[in-house]
Amino acid sequence: MFTTVAGRKTYAYTANKPLDSSLPAIVFVHGAANDHSVWSLQSRYFAYHGWSALAVDLPGHGRSEGAALDSIAALAQWLVAFLDAVNVTQCYIVGHSMGSLVGLETAARHPSRVNGLALVGTAVPMQVSDVLLKTSAANDHLAYELINTFAHSPRAQLGGNRVPGAWMLGNNMRLMERSANGTLYADFSACNDYKDGLDAAKKVQCPVLMILGQRDLMTPPRAASQAAGSFSEVRTVILEGAGHSLMSEQPDAVLDALIGFVDTTRTTPA
Repeated sequence: MFTTVAGRKTYAYTANKPLDSSLPAIVFVHGAANDHSVWSLQSRYFAYHGWSALAVDLPGHGRSEGAALDSIAALAQWLVAFLDAVNVTQCYIVGHSMGSLVGLETAARHPSRVNGLALVGTAVPMQVSDVLLKTSAANDHLAYELINTFAHSPRAQLGGNRVPGAWMLGNNMRLMERSANGTLYADFSACNDYKDGLDAAKKVQCPVLMILGQRDLMTPPRAASQAAGSFSEVRTVILEGAGHSLMSEQPDAVLDALIGFVDTTRTTPA
């Protein structure tokens, strides 16, 4: 589905289902140098089980026009503009990595619009190493190579995708390589410069789910502990053996956690 946000053509995957304002909405937000496709399984499930599901491409990512935004505040403002454009007044937000910070800031700024918040592979603050900032600023392919190694657990690097013939590292590399020069650096800068996350967590009024990978080297579970203590209502799921790319490494476990979360936190019947 295409819409227009801030004068730019914007894409969101809806599993080829028309938006239905009578259904509850759930919005999926991807991480750095990614796009809507990382949420294929999860968004499709919800779209076919009583929800209006939207897996959005942020500006400068996937099929969405414009330059990548380099601050979490700007991305949160953009996300609300997207919700306005598609006439979604309230929703659940599910964000991965950078997308989790976007969801966090959105929920803090607009508590009446976010019914639930799921943070997948998150850390608050989300510090980015100097080598990743330097290589991404130079549009050096090494940045993608480092991310691909850091983002997958040892088990995932040996294979084991539940789809025969699918190669997790290869798929992720091709996805990142599709992004324009400067996109990864803008994304990393947004994450690294976001200093308001713990204050934002204290302002969140909705239930929160944190899905973390036990073997995540980019956002290790301990990096989420301080934020977890700042939320008024939070539950944490740690996936054993999973790295940072949780949606590809353990897609069913991520989906099961999301289903359990919405089933127990919704205030209206499905």
